[in-house]
Formats: sequence, C-alpha cells, structure tokens
Amino acid sequence: MTAKELMQLVKDQGIKLIDLRFVDFLGTWQHTTVPQHQIDEETIEEGFGFDGSSIRGWQQINNSDMILLPDPDSAFVDPYADIPTLAIMCNIYDPISKEPYTKDPRNVAKKAIAYLNSTGIADTAFFGPEAEFFVFDNIQYDYRKNEGFFFFDSVEGDWNTGADEGPNLGYKVRPKEGYFPCPPTDTLYNLRGEMVMIMEELGLTIENSHHEVASGGQCEIDMRFAPLVEQADNLMKYKYVVKNTARAYGKAATFMPKPMFGDNGTGMHVHQSLWKDGQPLFAGDEYAGLSEMALYYIGGIIKHAPSIAAFTNAATNSYKRLVPGFEAPVSLAYSSRNRSASIRIPMYSSSPKAKRVEIRFPDPACNPYLAFTVMMMAGLDGIQNKIDPGEPMDKNLYDLDPIELASIPQMPTSLKEAINALEKDHEFLLKGDVFTEDVISSWIEWKREEEIAQVDMRPHPYEFLLYFDS
Repeated sequence: MTAKELMQLVKDQGIKLIDLRFVDFLGTWQHTTVPQHQIDEETIEEGFGFDGSSIRGWQQINNSDMILLPDPDSAFVDPYADIPTLAIMCNIYDPISKEPYTKDPRNVAKKAIAYLNSTGIADTAFFGPEAEFFVFDNIQYDYRKNEGFFFFDSVEGDWNTGADEGPNLGYKVRPKEGYFPCPPTDTLYNLRGEMVMIMEELGLTIENSHHEVASGGQCEIDMRFAPLVEQADNLMKYKYVVKNTARAYGKAATFMPKPMFGDNGTGMHVHQSLWKDGQPLFAGDEYAGLSEMALYYIGGIIKHAPSIAAFTNAATNSYKRLVPGFEAPVSLAYSSRNRSASIRIPMYSSSPKAKRVEIRFPDPACNPYLAFTVMMMAGLDGIQNKIDPGEPMDKNLYDLDPIELASIPQMPTSLKEAINALEKDHEFLLKGDVFTEDVISSWIEWKREEEIAQVDMRPHPYEFLLYFDS
C-alpha cells in the first residue's frame, strides 16, 4: 500500500483518528494518536516525532528525539475504538542519521530477513506460533515492604468445586484435564469464538481454537504460518484481540508463562521452515522426512538454545514453567511426534510444503520480533556450519533414568543462566548487522538490573513457610 492508497483508505472508511503503534524493546505495544487531519502523504513519508527516552531500554534523555515512520501495509481499523480509528504499525528511525533505530525490534526482524536473502540459503522464513493464554475472572496482586500477594480466580478453576456461587453448577476443570472438553466444562467457548472472528476481520488466518490442558481458563488459538516480520505483526494483533475481548467480557487475559502452581504453564510452540523461490527447503529423505538442511537448522537451535532462551523465555517467570512434568520441554533433543522433546517434527501431513520443525520451549511473554529472529539466526548458523544435531530421541524424555538424561543437554533453569549464556554466545546474532552489540548489551543490562535483581532481592511468600521458624 502506498501513502496515497492509505489516504484513500482513510477517506473511504470515514477514519477520524490515526493510532501510531510500535513495539518497545521488551515486546509491549505502545501508541500515540493523532487526528485524521494531521496525517497526509508527506507526514507518512517523513514520520512523527516522539520522546525515545521514555521508552524502556531505549534512549538517554540527552538524545531522546526519535521518529515514528508509519508502514502503510500494516494499517487496520481498530475494532475496539468507539471513534473510527486506523491503527498503523511504525518503524523507528533516528532523526539525524535517518537510519533505522538499532533497538527497534521490528527493524531487527527486517534486517534478519535481509540477511537471510544475502546468504543465498533461502528467501523466506515461515513462522507459525501456537500462543497459549489464561483467562481469569479476577486478578489482584501487590508487593510492599511488609506484604506481598497475588490472587486470581476462575469460575472453572478446580479450587472452586466447593465454592458457594449461588448456586454452584459444577463442571469444573480438573488439574491437567482441560484439553478439549465441550461446554459447559469449557466456559470460554463463546469468548474464544469472538476472538477468532475479530482476528480474521483483521486479516489473521486462524486454524483452530480450543481449551488447553490447565484448569483455571487456559486457552489456545492457532494462526496459520506467515513470513517472519508479518507473523510478528500478527502476534501483536493476536495479543491485542485476546486482551481486549477478554476485557469486554469482564475478564482478564494473561500471557504470563506460569501464573498457576501445580498445573500446566503457558507456552508458545513455534513452527518454522525455510523456503526459496516458492519451494520448501525442509523436506527430504533424512529422519522424519526432513532435509539435511533442516537437520542442520535443528543443530543450530540445540547449540545456541541457552542464548536463544534469553529472548524466547525472557521472563523470570518463564523458568517456573520450564520444569519436568508439565509438558514443558526442558531436554534439548529432537524427535518426530514426541512432545517431551524440545524440538518436534510434526507428522500430520506427508506434503513437502507441510514439513517443518516445531520449537517447543518458547513462551508468549517474549518479544516476537526478537524471539523469531534469534531462532532463525541460530538455525542459519547451524546450516552454515553444518552443525550435527545428534541422534533423535523417540522415547519419553520425562521417564529417562538419571544416567541417560545426563547425556542430553538441558534448557537453562533461570533467566539469570540464560542471560549469562547470551553474554558468552551471541556472535551468531551479529551476522549481517542484524543484532548489534548495543542491542545485546542493553538487553542484558535491562534483564539483570530491572528484572532478575528485582525478583532476587525480594522475599518470596513461600520462604516464610520454609524459614520463619528457623
């Protein structure tokens, strides 16, 4: 879409407001809104100024001026705005150099695709995330010097079987039994249906939706695969729809990886494949119908997984999910059909176009532009250096004896461990100037100071149970 075509869309749709959106360093959608008369072909091409020092992890106050440059192709009518509003995703530029800002995640993802093309290996990287989320009926939390708590509730939670709901009509989801039961057990059927309809109105292609394994309102809606940057844009729209539709129903949706103890956490399995000239490159005659290239891609993922986790599992809470026993893949192995492995090769179809690898350890709290990029860069490094992924593991990895399990590399057990791995292993991300040293160092600094240290220095409620009488 050209700037002229965008202005025609504004006119045809009777748009009154333009919502300029961008994703911050950590993956949150930010926005600023201007009246329709403030945008024309010239401003679309020149952009809009804003204060970059007020955005987490970005500019210093003495160097704060930044430019929001709208991407006309990304425009969509906001389904939640009372006044006709056109939302447009923006890229961030430096006002002096006129160059794309290195810490803009969308620019990082666009550079990654340019680098992919420059290698000659492929011209398209397809991604298909399966983002899960919880929908609660109430959420409260606080932390002070003398108290700290969280409380959430769900009408379908297994803890509410004995609650006086005036009346309690039963049909609560038992722990780990939320996968696929029909209503009335699945209380979120209509809510998900509305989410799907709105997502498709915004151009997302939805493949299915269902209740997930956990009690307490865990859901999943799956999108059809799409090229990397487009799919990261789609995931931002997806989260926006999930959160706002839940809000309209008087509920609260969260993509927090592990809000609930004793039941499954929230993951985001990410299907990936490389294509060139319209042809799939991951189909072949090797294990599970993969090509040699696909196996090398897997080798790169396994080698760099601890560093990848700094972006794909980027919250301290992520590692409450990455523990054995709750369908969270902690062993760095690959297999066909085996969901206990961190990398799975789906076997639903024999079509070469359906051949892909599924990376199972990411979670949806990540910044999708950065998470998708680091996985692709690791896979490319595997292809370029012909990294052998080792032998597949077709047995249940949760049931291995300790000696056999010790031979399989494991995912990091904390965000601290993942950040330390990134500090030591990030050369593969610097290829093609996709990531830069300032992006890596800023990410490490933010995670250590603003998240890891903040959690580490605060007493945990369970510590009182363990140690108060010591």
